[in-house]
Amino acid sequence: MPHGSPPVPADPRAFRQALLVLAGATALRLVLAAAVPLFPDEAYYWDWSRHLAGGYFDHPPVIAWCIAAGTALLGDSALGVRLVPILVGSSGTVALTLAARRLAGDRAARYIALLFAVLPLSAAGLVLATPDAPLLGALAWTLFALTGALAAPVGAATRWWLGAGLAIGLAMASKFTGVFFPLALLVAFAWHAPLRARFREPGPYLAVAVASAVMAPVLLWNAQHDWIAFRFQLGHGLGTNAKETFLQRELNLVASQFGLVTPILFVLVLGAIARGLRAAEDRAAPTRAAFATIAAFCAAFFVYSATRRNVEANWPAIAWLPALVLLGARTTGARSAWERRGAWLAGTLSAVLLLHVAFRVLPLPARRDQASQAHGWDRLAARVDSARHSITLGDGGPVLVAANRYQDAALLAYHLPGRPLVPALNLGGRRNQYDLWPRYEDVAHTGDPLLLVLEIPRDSTALPGPVRRLLLHFGSITPGEVIPLERDGEVVGRRQLWILEGWDGAWPTDSTDPRAPRR
Repeated sequence: MPHGSPPVPADPRAFRQALLVLAGATALRLVLAAAVPLFPDEAYYWDWSRHLAGGYFDHPPVIAWCIAAGTALLGDSALGVRLVPILVGSSGTVALTLAARRLAGDRAARYIALLFAVLPLSAAGLVLATPDAPLLGALAWTLFALTGALAAPVGAATRWWLGAGLAIGLAMASKFTGVFFPLALLVAFAWHAPLRARFREPGPYLAVAVASAVMAPVLLWNAQHDWIAFRFQLGHGLGTNAKETFLQRELNLVASQFGLVTPILFVLVLGAIARGLRAAEDRAAPTRAAFATIAAFCAAFFVYSATRRNVEANWPAIAWLPALVLLGARTTGARSAWERRGAWLAGTLSAVLLLHVAFRVLPLPARRDQASQAHGWDRLAARVDSARHSITLGDGGPVLVAANRYQDAALLAYHLPGRPLVPALNLGGRRNQYDLWPRYEDVAHTGDPLLLVLEIPRDSTALPGPVRRLLLHFGSITPGEVIPLERDGEVVGRRQLWILEGWDGAWPTDSTDPRAPRR
């Protein structure tokens, strides 16, 4: 405990219980990871892991490297894809538990371990192989390093600052929103008087240097690709969206955060942030003020972002890491009834969510159920594989398979036998990583056929947009089998096969085609 904060008796039993909770939660995530098929975005990141690089169109590269490490150990199974992201993300819950222990003792550590075991934010979010897992894990270790750096006398915490620099560098190399933590810490140093002395020690500057070194490959890759990931994320996060009103977007933001942390804990963490911002001037207060400033800064940014476009539910999750530590790190009194109710509600919601992902217990229409989007692709891939072997190229090999959406292309590549290259044509859709990899026109020859897998349009009597664009460039286009994607006998969606033959060697290049300005 930092000198000057209220004494808290040690409780080794509570800390042992915290460690058991952390281990049990991690084991449960691994079991779920092995049982649940890959979701579309996970398959997309898995495809990245087959082309390791310093960056990608949508995000920095850490998730791809994590997946590559897991599949090197366990193969291209669902558990192999998710193994390292789960371990990295779960290590972050250890870091948050240790941070709470440093601030307020063993019982605070136990409460934080329980919270992050039952919160939907972590109980479900840390099962998936997405950039959020390494992001949250690295940010959590950043917070733990800060508890050491800010508790030490000025100039005596270099090793803690070096650890913080490494962690924040890995966070930014996982997802660019990691940059909000150092920006918020700069604000905290300037605003909170006891923290201003940190400007005079070398540690923060060394942390910046270490973080910059970690980010160097990401910056180099982006410099070589016209800063494409930075430009995409700026437009993605701060672009405009006129589909809903300002009030609707802000209400959607609040509702999504209720889902992540529950309404009860949402209100409690706002109170914890407010208390941290006005903390008393003891040695523990600067750390609490820094955590509160980081949480408030991140939350305020996403409130602003919602004035321009819809904010996805997972984006503001970074704000709740320091806020929940502050909530757990109260140094006086037993847990309030509302804190206990918040934990019970979170556990109930997470249990229902995880049961639904595994067994579909909620009466949601399959077409609108996000948990069902991972199902049916193995059967679809088997039918596609049979169709592609019925069409032969001049050399007798199987025809190239493609999709239009990147999600479909990634899931087909993952489920098709041999896991072949499956390009995403992106005709009429947003650009993505498939625009930077070899495309159909890069690997095919004039006269070659193409087996195209497309989602059935709402107006099933009209030709799909991609087919209309390709009419001028193939000698014949024949509609093929319609294959349903199903979960438990209920249709999630439908895909149709289209056989395109006699390619003329050209490709659509009109101004509405997102492929026109590629490279």
